[in-house]
Amino acid sequence: MSERLDTVVVGAGQAGLSASYFLTGRAREHVVLERGRIGETWRSERWDGFHLNTPRWTQQLPGHEYSGQEPDGFAPLAELIEYVEGYARSFAAPVREGVTVTALRPRGAGYLLETSGGEIEARNVVVASGAFQRPTPSAPGAESATSVLQLHTSAYRRPGQLPEGGVLVVGSGQSGCQIADELRESGRRVHLSVGRCPWFPRRYRGRDILHWTLATGILDQTVDQLPAPEARLACNPPVSGNDGGHDCHPRWLSQRGVRLVGRVARIDGTSVRFEPGLEASLVSGDAFVQELLHAIDGFITAEGLDAPRADEPTDAVVAEPDTEELDLESEGITSILWASGFRPDYSWIDLPLVDAQGWALQSRGVTAHPGLYVVGLNWLYKRKSALLCGVGEDAEHVVRHLVERG
Repeated sequence: MSERLDTVVVGAGQAGLSASYFLTGRAREHVVLERGRIGETWRSERWDGFHLNTPRWTQQLPGHEYSGQEPDGFAPLAELIEYVEGYARSFAAPVREGVTVTALRPRGAGYLLETSGGEIEARNVVVASGAFQRPTPSAPGAESATSVLQLHTSAYRRPGQLPEGGVLVVGSGQSGCQIADELRESGRRVHLSVGRCPWFPRRYRGRDILHWTLATGILDQTVDQLPAPEARLACNPPVSGNDGGHDCHPRWLSQRGVRLVGRVARIDGTSVRFEPGLEASLVSGDAFVQELLHAIDGFITAEGLDAPRADEPTDAVVAEPDTEELDLESEGITSILWASGFRPDYSWIDLPLVDAQGWALQSRGVTAHPGLYVVGLNWLYKRKSALLCGVGEDAEHVVRHLVERG
């Protein structure tokens, strides 16, 4: 016999717990199902040396804002996990750990969830299973590179996990650049395959870049301001929270010994071929930074703020030539880390829910299926929708809609 509940939240990360916080405040019967432990993605898909790359003051989950003594510092992984666990404890979130939802389908006026703990019927379901669940496929021919260890960055934990030798990191978003930096510091020879991800400076005119992106309204930009739906899948600009926080983009890494190469076109055994246009990608990243800094300068002037002048660049920008081909064996490369990102995966939901990119069709978390909601996605409604300082706004909106439907 199926268990019957009013509302089920799928996922006990920051999005699911935020929804649970508001459901609890409305005295709404619900349960949160988590396939692993609370904050499982932080536990199982981050490397040991990971630090959150947004300052501690951005830890603003509803009712559990950061109140420590180092708001401008950056939380290491263990501290971040404790923050999420403490959030669940703070309002006694009804979380069932170790319960995997394998299917969701319509049932009567609500939904049937098939789980590893049995069937549950619910009038409402809030899907908070993460912004991305399925790794983007590797480059063509990757399976032929049998002489090297290949890992997706979600499976990377530490430099010692890899065999001795050089590393090719494919992807220059947050994970790719930060892991390339860690490997560089460990003494590895690192090649970084650069895509089209833009980047931020860590600090500008006396403040962390997150301060300026919030103050100027950049993080509050809404999804309708994007040039095309595909832009929702763009990578997040890389910066680092390690060592007190610093820049961590391809130009910065190149100046510190990382060799930059273009996008991987194909792999054939030990031979890796690259697309042309490396310098064009870097110039595009430079232009993104300059546009951002110009917007910040304009905001400072318009508001009459007392901010220090911008520092003059200390590192010369060097043009990066294209590399057509790389032989893994002759370069001493023994590992390839795929930092090529993730895509959504709602294959377990037996409903017409997604668009051509696999993205959940919804309006600020409200789908066309009565009682079915989504929270925690990048650009769910705003640029900050998946961040610790933004997810609560969407969760509150979803719960308000859920309650108002009766």
